[in-house]
Amino acid sequence: MAKPHRNLVRDYRQDLRLFGSPLAKTGLAAMLVALVMLPMVIQDDFWLSVLVYVGITAVGAIGLNLLTGYCGQISLGHAFFIGAGAYVTGWAGSELPLFLWLPVAALAGGLLGAVIGPFALRLRGHYLAIVTLGLVFLGEHLWRNWKGLTGGNSGTSVNAQVNLGPIDFNRIELAGEVYSRNQGYFWLVWALVAIVALLIKNLVRTRPGRALQAVRDRDQAAEVIGVRAGRYKIGAFVVSSAIASVAGALFGSYQQFVSPDEWNLLLSIQYIAIVIVGGLGTVFGSILGAIFVGALPALIDRFGDAIPGVQTSVGGEGFISVFALNQAIFGVLIVLFLVLEPRGLAGIWLRIKAYFKSWPFSY
Repeated sequence: MAKPHRNLVRDYRQDLRLFGSPLAKTGLAAMLVALVMLPMVIQDDFWLSVLVYVGITAVGAIGLNLLTGYCGQISLGHAFFIGAGAYVTGWAGSELPLFLWLPVAALAGGLLGAVIGPFALRLRGHYLAIVTLGLVFLGEHLWRNWKGLTGGNSGTSVNAQVNLGPIDFNRIELAGEVYSRNQGYFWLVWALVAIVALLIKNLVRTRPGRALQAVRDRDQAAEVIGVRAGRYKIGAFVVSSAIASVAGALFGSYQQFVSPDEWNLLLSIQYIAIVIVGGLGTVFGSILGAIFVGALPALIDRFGDAIPGVQTSVGGEGFISVFALNQAIFGVLIVLFLVLEPRGLAGIWLRIKAYFKSWPFSY
């Protein structure tokens, strides 16, 4: 009797494995080693700051992908929850240690999501997108007028403590070596990316995760077979909002200053672009999208002088500003990936992996 192919899935439990093969475990170990070693190799502050912002963006993108990719609820209000997390950190970060103000920010975002979540019970598609779009404008009004918390139009400083026991991520001393703030934040942010990714990956493998995907595919049919769609829609809003607030908390603590201008519609569109480009309904696609799309604004701002036609300063030469170019790129990426590659970068990667698995030496 012929031996079955090692990639053949013969049991449902095999299909739910977190790591499908020894090669996947080896790849994960290699990635972890690379993340530990990368700040020691790349010591340029610009590139480290880009990687820190990419990691923060990845956290927020994972939260949005849970809501949009796994539950099918389109949200344009992600910027509202990210801003809430940043302002909560500005309020609590100077008084509480890292292991407290980060959960406080997540709790605040989760509570806001629980308030907004019931609207998802009867709304879906474009209607839900319009409601969540209103959150962005409501948030802009709130952030500009709640001066005691936000500082109004002038913004507010964020002096959050980033100590975890004896480890100060602003200045890590290890084996006689002193590591900079950017290096410390790289380790902090990407450790949280790994934790959030692992939590969501495990969540979508459980019964609630399968229920979310059933609601996404056909909510009425899901209710017929016993899935309480309303409960899972609200739950997805709560978890997604909490993760978005964690991203905002990390952003505020790293940047040390936040203003209402940062939590606008463009930020929400950027996150939509990230999950579409990365791959809807995939955790690693959110990270790929954050790397591909999240780094673009910083790279364009840094190397804009080398791009023909880009106006890098007020009154300078060029027919398009850096801000307008970023908006145009996000729009083009969304259209191209929706039309040409709906599964995003994750789909491209899965096809490449399937191609190499089909080679004769893989038997």
